[in-house]
Amino acid sequence: MRSPKFVVPVIALLVAACGAPAAGQQVKQPESALVGVTMPTTTSQRWLSDGENIKRDLESRGHKVDLQYAENDVATQIKQVQGQISAGAKLLIIASVDGSALTQPLLMAAEAGIPVIAYDRLLRGSPNVDFYATFENFRVGIYQAESLLTGLGLRNPDGSPGPAPGPFNIELFAGSADDNNSAFFFNGAMSALKPYIDEKKLVVRSGQTEFQAVTTLRWDGETARKRMDEILTTAYRRIKVNGVLSPYDGISLGILASLKANGYGPAYPVVTGQDAEVDSVKSIIAGEQYSTIYKDTRELATATASMAEAVLKGRTPPQLNNLNDYENGVKIVPAFLLNPVSVDKSNYHKVLVESGYYTDEQLR
Repeated sequence: MRSPKFVVPVIALLVAACGAPAAGQQVKQPESALVGVTMPTTTSQRWLSDGENIKRDLESRGHKVDLQYAENDVATQIKQVQGQISAGAKLLIIASVDGSALTQPLLMAAEAGIPVIAYDRLLRGSPNVDFYATFENFRVGIYQAESLLTGLGLRNPDGSPGPAPGPFNIELFAGSADDNNSAFFFNGAMSALKPYIDEKKLVVRSGQTEFQAVTTLRWDGETARKRMDEILTTAYRRIKVNGVLSPYDGISLGILASLKANGYGPAYPVVTGQDAEVDSVKSIIAGEQYSTIYKDTRELATATASMAEAVLKGRTPPQLNNLNDYENGVKIVPAFLLNPVSVDKSNYHKVLVESGYYTDEQLR
C-alpha cells in the first residue's frame, strides 16, 4: 500500500477556501438530527474519550447522539448500526471493530439515504462510505520507528546518525489485521527500519518480519504478552532483546509485562507505543515504556463533528485534505488527516499536560 502524502491540515484556511458560501447564498441549516456513533470498545481509554468528545460536540450543535460501544464484537456492532438506521439516524459515524465486516449495514444506510463517516478506521469493501476522518497513519509508523532508533542510539533526535554502532536485537509487533490502519502503521515503521535491518544494525532474532506474522488480533495486550513470552523463550535464551516496535500502548504494556516476567528491569528495552494512554504515560515517566504517539482525539472529534455538520447541511466537508490515498478496495474515500506527535519522557509534560490533555494529578 503506498504511503499517503504528508499534509498539514489547516482547518481555518480550508474552511475559508472551500466551505464558505457565495455572497447571498442561502445555506441549509440542519434541524436537530439523530446521529449514530459506534465505537469499538470501552476497554481502551482512547475510544471512551473519542466517543464522549464526539457526543459532546454534536450535542453542543443541537443534535441528538446515540453513542454505542461494541466491545470488540463484530456481530454486536452490526446490530448497533442496524438499530441506529431503524431509529431514524440521519448520519452515521463508525469506528469499526472489523473494517471489512459492515458491508450489509452500510448498504442499508445507503438505501435509506444515510451518509457514513468512517472514524479513524477505514471501512473497507463497500462503496457506501462517504468520508474518512483520521490521523496521518503512515507518519505514525515512521515516528514509532524513529523513536525506536533514537532510543537505541542509532539516530539522534535531530535525525542525524547516533553514536551507537549496533547491532541491536529488536522484535516487531503490528496491530490487528482487520484494522486498515495496522498496515499503514507497520509500513510506515518499516520504511524507516528496513535500511538498518538490511545493514544488520538491527537484527530480528525471531525472524518474524512480515506483517501477517506480527499482527495482534483486536490490539489485545494479553495476546501480545503471550507472543512476547514465546519469542523470548525461543529466540532469546542466552541474549537480550534491545527494542520492540509496538504500535499501541495496550500492546506495549503487554510486552512490558512479558519482559518483567522474564527477568528484564529495572532497565528495559526500548518499547514504543501509540495513543498516549494514561497507564503508558505513567510507564514512560517511570522509565519503562520508552515512547508513545500522541493523537489529540479532541481535535479529531471536533473535526469529525464539523464534517458531520457540513454533511447534514448537504455540503461537502471543507476539512477534506486527502482525496487520493485511502482506497478501501472499492473506492477512494475522501479523507481528513490530522498530524500525530511523538512523545517520550523529555516532552510529555509540554505536549500532554501543558496542552490540557492531562493534568499532573492524572499522571501520578
